Amino acid sequence: MALTDLVTPVPKRPTLGADVHAQIRELLISGRLMPGEQISLRSTALALGVSVMPVREAVYQLVAEQALEVTPNRAVRVPRMPVSQFREITQIRIHVEGLAAQRAAEAATPELVSALRGWNAALEKAMRARQPDASALIGNNKELHFALYRAAGMPMLLKMIESLWLRIGPILNYDLRSGSARIRERTPVAHHQMLIDALARRDSAGAVAALRGDIQSAADYIIAAGVLVTADEEAA
Repeated sequence: MALTDLVTPVPKRPTLGADVHAQIRELLISGRLMPGEQISLRSTALALGVSVMPVREAVYQLVAEQALEVTPNRAVRVPRMPVSQFREITQIRIHVEGLAAQRAAEAATPELVSALRGWNAALEKAMRARQPDASALIGNNKELHFALYRAAGMPMLLKMIESLWLRIGPILNYDLRSGSARIRERTPVAHHQMLIDALARRDSAGAVAALRGDIQSAADYIIAAGVLVTADEEAA
């Protein structure tokens, strides 16, 4: 689905540029934009109901954050990710998001556990559908993870995780979009269930292990699917 179909008009106020940046940023983090997808400044401005200027500012801020890239012919697009970079970010995520899971488990409340069970149930329901809605899958998965990370109570850590998802979001949810065996077998739901059960016990080691399994299983599938840039392509 194109970016212009996903954004909503923003109210005209002094924070216009920030609003535009926030919307596009959220679409990248949640994986609603795909690697290689081009972004038209004019069409995006029209969809948002703003002039091209705040869109250009937001887009080039995201280029500076390496969440978007400018091609040699000056088109703006979502970058395709090399296998080597994907592996590196996956390892960083395991450690950084694992720390968030550890701290969340240490301070877990019944309210947090209940909220996470709700998101996981919604994710499972979406996966059981005859024709799973990719937007529902992606949204429920993202909300579950970030509810966990916010519960760690570490604002700087949360910003680091958001930065990683900004880079990896477009490829991270490839299997959620592609109707893979992981979706048919509801593999993410099983990992999430182990994570939530560990949180209910305040078992920080168990929570970290379950999150690691969730991250690594998705990464292994994406690498095996051949949708990343290979070493030969990167060199070329």
